[in-house]
Amino acid sequence: MHWSRTRAVVLGCALSTLATTATALPSAAAPRCGAFFDDFQYSSTADPAFSANGWQARGGSGGPGVPGATWSPDNIAFPDADGGKVLQLSVSTDGSAGGTTQAELSQGRRRFYEGTYASRIRFTDAPSEGADGDHVNETYFAISPLNGDYDPLYSELDFAEYLPNGGWGVGEATNYQTSYHTYRPDPLDLTHRAYNTQTRSMAGWHELVTQVAEGHVKYYIDGELTADHSLDPDGESVAPRQPMSLSYNTWLIDTEAHQGGRSTYTQQVAWTYYTRDEVVSPAEAADRAARYRAAGTHHEDTLDTGCRVAR
Repeated sequence: MHWSRTRAVVLGCALSTLATTATALPSAAAPRCGAFFDDFQYSSTADPAFSANGWQARGGSGGPGVPGATWSPDNIAFPDADGGKVLQLSVSTDGSAGGTTQAELSQGRRRFYEGTYASRIRFTDAPSEGADGDHVNETYFAISPLNGDYDPLYSELDFAEYLPNGGWGVGEATNYQTSYHTYRPDPLDLTHRAYNTQTRSMAGWHELVTQVAEGHVKYYIDGELTADHSLDPDGESVAPRQPMSLSYNTWLIDTEAHQGGRSTYTQQVAWTYYTRDEVVSPAEAADRAARYRAAGTHHEDTLDTGCRVAR
């Protein structure tokens, strides 16, 4: 979940073998429907193509993160890395709320539901400048609004919440994968969810794939099945119940571990891909992304039109 909070004991979530199906991506001459792809070939968040392609850079304040910290479009850039341009999100802090700026990028329209989600992401353990040790969160998630306590339609899938320096009561590098039925923000109740963790460094490039179908949410890291979620502890489904927006953000959980001076941490994303109502393997998802890029297609969105719209 992307709100700041203390984590509970890890829920036991049994892994199961997934029988995947994959339909080959049609040829460039054929229409491709129900898909979204982007590999972030933008000059800045002010690039007209950035907003035309549905991206929003968050500004202002508000959760998650340190109360009083701000979200800045200036913390989003598109440098060269991993063989081409990438999305880069940064969080910077001097240890004070007023001196903390965070980054969030979203496809704000809620059009993402069942199907397969995939992204190639570079997580980092050490800051690009300053002292290490801050409780940073590097994320990739889909979410709907919470309309009141225990909203029965609330939907959230955290494909990754990577804490390189720990946080939420954990003292070591930990990645969370979480599927929500619902929750209550005040007083905080996070019992209606299922989650798994990987307690190890995630520094470097990784391909994350999540399949949502038939009441299951299956998470993969670099082709390995790491979580299979279906029910919360009360037996309620944790699969999404309504369309969600798609987001990445990088933020600070608290300032308790800051070591002094200013520190900056970054997260990078090479591409993002989603195919609606289709379960594809991690290898096939990565292959489709590679074929988009090889064809020079930097953005494709057929979630609304049902026909090919490529740029």
